[in-house]
Amino acid sequence: MRVKIKRLRPDAFLPEYAHGPEEDAGMDLRAVEPAVLRPGEPALVGTGIAIELPPGFEAQVRPRSGLALKHAITLPNSPATIDPGYRGEIRVILLNLGRNDYCIERGDRIAQLVIARYEQVEWVEGPLSETNRGDGGFGSSGR
Repeated sequence: MRVKIKRLRPDAFLPEYAHGPEEDAGMDLRAVEPAVLRPGEPALVGTGIAIELPPGFEAQVRPRSGLALKHAITLPNSPATIDPGYRGEIRVILLNLGRNDYCIERGDRIAQLVIARYEQVEWVEGPLSETNRGDGGFGSSGR
């Protein structure tokens, strides 16, 4: 699949697969400038890139497992959605769940980007069909 991308800064990094597209679903997004993540304070970190997705596709921004495990860094709105009509900079909301400041350097991998197909929905009002589960919700299937 071909997707248009624009560097908003000449020194911005393009998203890339760490192990190649045959092995990775997500591409790494890199910070375009340094940032300090203070514990418990969300921070917006820029990537310096913008994309043009075709209709019927979204880009999902997801946390990196290594940052989560080793440094308690996550995305509070994960997965974040980039709609096909958005043309602004991809910026990542990061949250430090650890106890100490975490420093991001220019070029650090801060998130993953996954391109996914989606379907448009047309709502049809009316009665719903019966199922064994019915309206059983949280915990209804047992432990």
